[in-house]
Amino acid sequence: MTARARVRAPELIGKGGWLNTGDKHPTLADLRGSIVILDFWTFCCVNCLHVLDELRELEERHRDTVVIVGVHSPKFVHEAEHQAVVDAVERYEVHHPVLDDPELATWKQYAVRAWPTLVVIDPEGYVVAQHAGEGHAHALEQLVTELEEEHAAKGTLRRGDGPYVPPEPVATDLRFPGKALALPGSGHYLVSDSTRHALVELAADAETVVRRIGTGERGLTDGDADTARFSEPQGLALLPDGGVIVADTVNHALRRVDLDTGRVTTVAGTGKQWWQGSPTSGPAREVDLSSPWDVAWFEDRVWIAMAGVHQLWTYDPEAGTVEVAAGTTNEGLVDGHAREAWFAQPSGLAAAGQRSETGAPTAEGWGRLWIADSETSALRWAERGEDGRYVIRTAVGTGLFDFGHRDGAAGQALLQHPLGVTALPDGSVAVSDTYNNALRRYDPVTGEVSTLATELREPSAAVVVDGDIVVVESAGHRLTRLHLPEEAVRVEAVAHRTQRAATEVAAGAFRLDVVFSAPAGQKLDERYGPATRLLVSATPPELLVEGAGKGTDLFRDLVLDPAVPEGVLHVSAMAASCDAPAGDAASSGDEAEYPACHVHQQDWGVPVRIVPDGDSRLALVLAGMDA
Repeated sequence: MTARARVRAPELIGKGGWLNTGDKHPTLADLRGSIVILDFWTFCCVNCLHVLDELRELEERHRDTVVIVGVHSPKFVHEAEHQAVVDAVERYEVHHPVLDDPELATWKQYAVRAWPTLVVIDPEGYVVAQHAGEGHAHALEQLVTELEEEHAAKGTLRRGDGPYVPPEPVATDLRFPGKALALPGSGHYLVSDSTRHALVELAADAETVVRRIGTGERGLTDGDADTARFSEPQGLALLPDGGVIVADTVNHALRRVDLDTGRVTTVAGTGKQWWQGSPTSGPAREVDLSSPWDVAWFEDRVWIAMAGVHQLWTYDPEAGTVEVAAGTTNEGLVDGHAREAWFAQPSGLAAAGQRSETGAPTAEGWGRLWIADSETSALRWAERGEDGRYVIRTAVGTGLFDFGHRDGAAGQALLQHPLGVTALPDGSVAVSDTYNNALRRYDPVTGEVSTLATELREPSAAVVVDGDIVVVESAGHRLTRLHLPEEAVRVEAVAHRTQRAATEVAAGAFRLDVVFSAPAGQKLDERYGPATRLLVSATPPELLVEGAGKGTDLFRDLVLDPAVPEGVLHVSAMAASCDAPAGDAASSGDEAEYPACHVHQQDWGVPVRIVPDGDSRLALVLAGMDA
């Protein structure tokens, strides 16, 4: 076994206390003898949600030796509220202890820089590995097996149940519903009952259950209403033929529901998550998807908010194909031609007709697709430009780190992690401003943002019915009908920046290093060219005098402008590795006969502040780094 530095793990502290422990407050001393994996996460982050899913199998397979501890480290103000964390732990079926750390105390103790980050602590209480980003299940499995063997031999491994205590279940008809659809003719609603892995049809009163579609158990199974399975379904879209497309988020798939029979059929996705290097177009059932969060019928096809890779895709039911429509997979807010734009977890879609200044539809008809871009707290839209290609524009929002609740001119208005968007009859747009617990309105004619309603519980979507608006209150487990008011509600303006402390850096020459070593038993995959990639940019762009752009080295010499006092460095790194051959072949350079290959990718947004005695180097850990 490779020798490791002996670094004692800092204690776990957080003012929010513990969840899933039966009111107990475990310490690292209590966990001595177990292999502890700390999962630094925040519930807004889709990559963090991917890691929760990756850990489920490891957690089950090593239940008597491994204790996973979620350390909830908030980005948004709403995520620092204890009840919101309690809701998220239930919503995403987190079946291990969670430390609520609203002030990022443990985050700072472990020098974490990115969501998600995994830290492995051995049975003697020492940190032995740290991984940033997702996609580390294979490496963790190898490391856990190695630690089990080592500490069983030393007599320091303790087997048995961990400190997890499940909360008491709550009986409601809906549990954290995601999206809703008004069904034509009947006046009923179809709702994605996300935490219970099913669809629910409600009567016109938005309360009475008419039927459920899906068994309520997590899975990817086609069939009739009483045998089909979903996994945290979200978006719903009505097709011209009367069928419904469902964004089956954790299954990384699109499903089709026949409303007459309730039969469910998979129409896109393989059930596997898309990774860099995988196909981005082709037969829909043969191309991987990544956390599709919402869907909308727009310009003769289904548009998909592909939150997991920060893109928009399309599905053509007639041709049976999917393809990327917008986004580069880089996370941020960049407008322009669709294929060059950047998104950050697009989570809500709504098709609407363009309007003239009088409010009447223009000749273009269905020409604008509204987008709730959640991580940038932005309202954006897609439309065709003068050259016929799609372009992406932003109505409200400035980037990854600024958010709040502020009405007024769109250029200075603020949202907080919106998940839904709804086209209103007058040509304006309602935004389900999820983390502000509010319904907001943007008027494209006046460019003004106002508040329609407050004190909603994490609204995630809304539909218009007979002049009213029916809001999905996800954390309220219900649909709420509101009258669209003539006058918007006025609220006190609040602005926030992310709670992460800025890194103090020096102006001038600055070295950026992304630290990566292939996990044990793997080597860099250079069969088809460079195995690594680095992309660097800044907000504002003027912060970087030199060093912006793409490259294949995992280091970059930058020059920071002393005239820009603070900003954000955006770093996107990728490395590809494959299993190395065993024995002598490993040193000879021969390839393994059937290597399993892995892509390690992470995006960082690092707030920086220019100070005279600041650091002149920044090191970011990508993956595979033993502590």
